[in-house]
Formats: sequence, C-alpha cells, structure tokens
Amino acid sequence: MNKVNYIALTLCLTACSVFSQTIITDRPDQTESSSTIEAGSLQIETGILLGFSEDDFSSERQLLAPTTLFRYGITNGIELRVLSQFESLKDQNSTQKVSGISDLEIGTKIQLFKKETVNTEIAFLSHLILPTGSTGLTNNRFGTINKLSISHTLSDALGLGYNVGYDYFGEGSGNLTYSVALGVSVTETLGIYIEPYGNFVEFNTHEASFDAGIAYLLKDNCQLDFSFGTGINHTMNYLSLGCSIQIAKDNSNK
Repeated sequence: MNKVNYIALTLCLTACSVFSQTIITDRPDQTESSSTIEAGSLQIETGILLGFSEDDFSSERQLLAPTTLFRYGITNGIELRVLSQFESLKDQNSTQKVSGISDLEIGTKIQLFKKETVNTEIAFLSHLILPTGSTGLTNNRFGTINKLSISHTLSDALGLGYNVGYDYFGEGSGNLTYSVALGVSVTETLGIYIEPYGNFVEFNTHEASFDAGIAYLLKDNCQLDFSFGTGINHTMNYLSLGCSIQIAKDNSNK
C-alpha cells in the first residue's frame, strides 16, 4: 500500500508511504476517505454504535448492531458501495421501542485527483437512499447523500482530511454537511484522530459536534477501531466499536 497516515485517520486521509497495510477504511470517523479500493477487491467495514440524543420534544436511545458498509472496487478509481444496518430506537420518555432494518443505501465513490508527487487527493461520493426500511425506521421517500472529500499529507505522521456535502431526504431543503479530521500516527499500527463536524439543517439550524477515536492495525488487511462523539450545541453522544477487513483481488494467475 502506498499511503501514509491512514491508520492515524482511520486509514482515510493522506497520500504518502509510511505503513505497509493494504486496507484503507471509511470508519470510524465522519470524514469519508479520498481514496477508492483496488479494482476487484471487496472490503467490509462493520461495527456497533450506542447513541443518545435529546431535544425539546424527545429523548431517544439508538443502537446500531451492526452497521455494515460493503465496498467493491470496479476500477482503481471507482468503487461500488452498499450500506445496511440493523437499528433499534427507544423513546426514553415512554416504553415505545422500534427495531428493524434501516433504509438501504447504494452508491459510488469516484476518485477525481491523485498524483504520487502531490500531497493532495480528491474524491466524490454519492449514495442513493432507498425507502426499504422497517416500519418506524424508513423515511418512506428516496433520498441522497453527497460528499466531496479532500485530504492532505502534512508530514510523515500527520494528515488532514475534510468533507463538504449535501444530504436530501425527500422533503424540505436538505442539509449542508461538513467534517474536518486531523490524524496522528502514534506507532506503525496505532493511530488517533480528532474531528469537528456538523450540519446546517434545512440550510438554517447549525448542529455542531465533535468526535475522536483510535484505529489499530491487527493485520495488513484488518483494522479495529473505537470512537466516541458528543454534541457541542445540542445534546448527543455515542460510543462505537468496529472491525474492517479487506478481501483483496486474487493476482495469483497473473
């Protein structure tokens, strides 16, 4: 693998060589990587998340167990993506609880810019949200999630990545989103990141959040992660554990 600091930014932010791992993940941070996986390879990124949110109208506990992203390399610059998750929501103010499958997401990531001599990478990601979820969890409408992902190598142990995006859920004006992740490689197998992120709901209300986490390279093609997040100007917090594995293309017949 010819990337640097991907372990520090959950293997997703920069573009030089420091580690020998082959896996580059899009979890656990909110910032999507600016890289695509190798053509013919399959990557599975899965985890569990326990979250809590509260506003003037509700107090809700969320469990995602598991949430799974499948990534398949169509070419070396384009990947196919499928996201599916089992979700459980419980209203803390009542006994109401809803469990089932969330709306399915199908999408792609396209790498727009990458050069070995330049410390910047750029990619575009788009997901189509299909109203296939269980009753009480589906939006009953088609939607879309879109992000422009940019990353920079700052040094051999430091990387910066950021996303700007637009989400639309079938009604209203949609949300503008952003995230900025700074990652540091602590050792050859351990990295940490910090990340402010948020969105402008309906182009109006700003919800600002912050998260941080660690990524541990168990094997060249397997990564473990832990992360936590909290709301800055709203009540929200979560904990997440995850594992990602890459099944690389078989080149033995070449």
